[in-house]
Amino acid sequence: MTPWVGGNHFTLLENGEAFSPRVFASIAAAQREVLLETFILFEDKVGTALQAALLTAARRGVQVDLTIDGYGSPDLSTAFISALTQAGVRIHVFDPQPRLWGFRTNLFRRMHRKIVVVDGARAFVGGINYSADHLADFGPLAKQDYAVEIQGPLVTNIHHFVRAQLLIGQRHPQRYKRHLFRRTPAVPASSNVPAAGSAEALFVTRDNREHKTDIERHYRIAIRGARRRVIIANAYFFPGYRLLKELRKAARRGVNVQLILQGEPDMPIVKTAANMLYHHLLGAGVRIYEYRERPLHGKVALTDDEWATVGSSNLDPLSLALNLEANVIIKDHAFNQQLGEHLTQLMDQHCQQVHAADLTESGAWVTLRSFFVFHLLRRYPAWFGWLPAHTPRLMPAEHLLATPGTDHISEGQAS
Repeated sequence: MTPWVGGNHFTLLENGEAFSPRVFASIAAAQREVLLETFILFEDKVGTALQAALLTAARRGVQVDLTIDGYGSPDLSTAFISALTQAGVRIHVFDPQPRLWGFRTNLFRRMHRKIVVVDGARAFVGGINYSADHLADFGPLAKQDYAVEIQGPLVTNIHHFVRAQLLIGQRHPQRYKRHLFRRTPAVPASSNVPAAGSAEALFVTRDNREHKTDIERHYRIAIRGARRRVIIANAYFFPGYRLLKELRKAARRGVNVQLILQGEPDMPIVKTAANMLYHHLLGAGVRIYEYRERPLHGKVALTDDEWATVGSSNLDPLSLALNLEANVIIKDHAFNQQLGEHLTQLMDQHCQQVHAADLTESGAWVTLRSFFVFHLLRRYPAWFGWLPAHTPRLMPAEHLLATPGTDHISEGQAS
């Protein structure tokens, strides 16, 4: 297990209204380097604001590396990409794949992380993408989500990780390294970041090589050790059997286990999957609350009075068995209290509690379905491991720009 890193300060950021201005201000203050990874970057008012911030930084000599996912961000225009690359921003497209009959084929092993590191001294980790649907003025489908701003020695760990990701998994490593370093000298990795607070923390990632279950394992350890409360707010909830077992065991030993799940999902199948677990969880004493204000996109949790986590990882098969994810684990009473107060208010004011009496399905159907769900939850991590486990590629965006007569990145241009 990675040792805890002390001396950190965490600021909880709720939704795009809090997250985007803090990220843009940090980029505006950057002196040497901006590293940014995101699953989704859309060419809307949030995406164009990010583009403007990166352009300004690059033009004053800051080294900027932007990594986007080939599945999550497929439709950026040639003009959008070209403006960035011409200013010196190095754009990396994660796992670009050709379309087949118009359909995207890079469905699995997505780069789902959302990370920013500025000058090796400040970092952001969470679930918020760069798109207008993370703002309240988007309307009823605006997402409810969270991130944290990080200061302190943990930023060094995050900085080293993101830099390392730019140098691994290349199909043509020498050519790519020439691309990566041809414009400016490499910025030294951060070290000896001074303490900024009293919080201990871990930076935990999930990949398809050496860290396949790390995030899930930290959840299970925290739930197993809980003595008073567990609160999990997660957008896509269909975890593996072992995590469900820990939740049920915690509730049965008297821990107040509360789940905040989607009541107004952005994808109906999300609620269907979670509903399949309701009988199983309610029967053990787990309390379930459906968030009804708008789609829930958050991935946060806490136990007792100190432990908390914020990140990109959902508790579903994609995040736990396929996607590349990143969470921070925080051990700090003040942060735990702040997050706990927020989630309690969310449950009290914007959620509807689900009771066993609300479930109207027949006992025979529930028994039959539970049998199949039980075996699915036990085995899906192994089954998902059979899906293509190729080494993902990062490709320079200029090699993927659309051919003349098209308007967007063409994922079939990689060589």
